[in-house]
Amino acid sequence: MTDLQKRSMLKLAALSAVASAALIGCGKKEAPAPAPAPAPVAAPAPAKPEPLKIAFAYVGPVGDGGWTFAHDNGRKAIEKEFGDKIVTSFVEKVPESADAERVIRDMAGQGNKLIFGTTFGYMEPMLKVANDTKGVRFEHATGYKTAENMRTYDSRTYEGAYMAGVIAGKMSKTGTLGVVGSIPIPEVVRNINAFTLGAQSVNPKVTTKVVWVNEWFNPPKETEAATALINGGADVLFQNTDSSAVLQTAEKMNKRAFGWDSDMTAYGPKAHLGSAIINWGPYYIKAVKEALDGTWTTGQSWWGVKEGAIDMVSIAADVPEETKKRVDEIKAGLKDGSFSIWKGPIMDNTGKELIAKDVVADDKFLGGLKTYVKGVEGKVPGN
Repeated sequence: MTDLQKRSMLKLAALSAVASAALIGCGKKEAPAPAPAPAPVAAPAPAKPEPLKIAFAYVGPVGDGGWTFAHDNGRKAIEKEFGDKIVTSFVEKVPESADAERVIRDMAGQGNKLIFGTTFGYMEPMLKVANDTKGVRFEHATGYKTAENMRTYDSRTYEGAYMAGVIAGKMSKTGTLGVVGSIPIPEVVRNINAFTLGAQSVNPKVTTKVVWVNEWFNPPKETEAATALINGGADVLFQNTDSSAVLQTAEKMNKRAFGWDSDMTAYGPKAHLGSAIINWGPYYIKAVKEALDGTWTTGQSWWGVKEGAIDMVSIAADVPEETKKRVDEIKAGLKDGSFSIWKGPIMDNTGKELIAKDVVADDKFLGGLKTYVKGVEGKVPGN
């Protein structure tokens, strides 16, 4: 092979190598970068349940210092207990008339699912609205009629009245007690009788005068009634009305009296012997819890000292220690069931036997009591 042929072949080989390298370089590709992993999709937060809307219908003003004030304290107790799980509202000074039905029906229409009516006179209006709005639960204070979505609750106020009577019987100098009564229903008659029985347990000769005002809250009428009782010889006053007017009248006329439903010491500190209070908080907390967890059912509840609903507080410093001790013993006996206020023999004020010796009256008897016990003057209106 000539040199020229060798050079031609070497040149051809070189060109082929260059061409092959170019082809290889053109065919090579960079591996693609891995795609970023998709961001995890957050699960949607569970929807927060709507708060339970709760409404209260009050017969008096929240500032009455007594009955309505005590209920409103119970409303505040459930707000503290359940926080943002509930929303509460109230309407005050709702009369026991056709207006009550209008207000309660409006409460249901505004989306309230639990409605409390806090006076006896709301029974029929509330029952009517309950029958028309089955998706709402109703609670009626001091009544006796129920429905599948309406139940009743009450406090044994007569227990506080009895303890007040024990103090009154000891502190009275004239032996004549006075009671300003609201409306002559069994609830109020029970309290007058229990007050008298408590006083007679200390002083069997005690008598009780009663003046009725036929309203729950009317300070001018309550003042007038208290004045009449004092002018009639009563030196210790008790009330079953909702304002502080009776205690204030006693303060002005230099007599003694009790707070009722709430601690009324501040309204008449010199006259004040003690306050028979109601704590609605425990029952309201129970009722709301049942509504929230779905265990609410109809029925009737009647709570007293045993359940923490009734107490005698702020007993005056000049009440003898043995009397204070007796009140404590009564509380303990009511709490553990060893003491009964309504144990016979108990006579009415005409001499007729109401409860036989050693018999303890049941709640059915107490729920229909319309007669004064021995020592209470006069007759129950309408009887």
